[in-house]
Amino acid sequence: MKKIINDQADGLRQLMAGHAGQRVAVVGGSAAVGVTSVTLNLAAALLQQGKDVLLHDERRGAAPTLAERQGHLLLIDSVLDLQGALSPLASQADHILVVLQPNAASIKDCYACIKKLHYAHALQRLRVLVNYATDAAQAQRILDNLVLASGRYLALTLEPAGLVRADPQLAQARKLNLSVVEAYKNSPAALDFHHIAANLLQWPWAASPVQTASAMALPNSGQKDQPELALH
Repeated sequence: MKKIINDQADGLRQLMAGHAGQRVAVVGGSAAVGVTSVTLNLAAALLQQGKDVLLHDERRGAAPTLAERQGHLLLIDSVLDLQGALSPLASQADHILVVLQPNAASIKDCYACIKKLHYAHALQRLRVLVNYATDAAQAQRILDNLVLASGRYLALTLEPAGLVRADPQLAQARKLNLSVVEAYKNSPAALDFHHIAANLLQWPWAASPVQTASAMALPNSGQKDQPELALH
């Protein structure tokens, strides 16, 4: 992974001055869904596929140097504010990828995250990934349900980005301070990350999907647009 520096203010000024490459912001509806793992492993898979990749970790407050930001792809390990809004950098991403796990609490949190992003930024399109999936069919049903609910209640286009299988070698790779893609190239999770990374390169790049709409308020916490998203 490319080395990053701790001068956040200077780094962000450099990034906002005009990053020539494409940007993907990776977010989670709740803590511990594996956003950092997904970001790091996607970056490693893209590097192995010959792409010039840059990482920005908003959790560490670190930013890349001017020389490092020449990469064609910028992956942002994003942190949402208390209202569920993206940072100024992440809000300029070409794609937003929301990560969830296949359990009821995570599904509920994911939909709440999608809803907040939609209202905070007038967001019309994003992507979603199921992490630590134990059952591919179940993960697909979760994605299908989220797609239907987002289209029906939010008029938002939600596009499945795929799934990463639960794999004990993910934890082993972390102990080695490596991505699973680097440490165990033929593991189930590594193969999934390579598949998602290859698809990512085919995502249509367009103007940023996030359009800041500060005048739009979040809806009341009523239930009329809060569907039941069951784990089945």
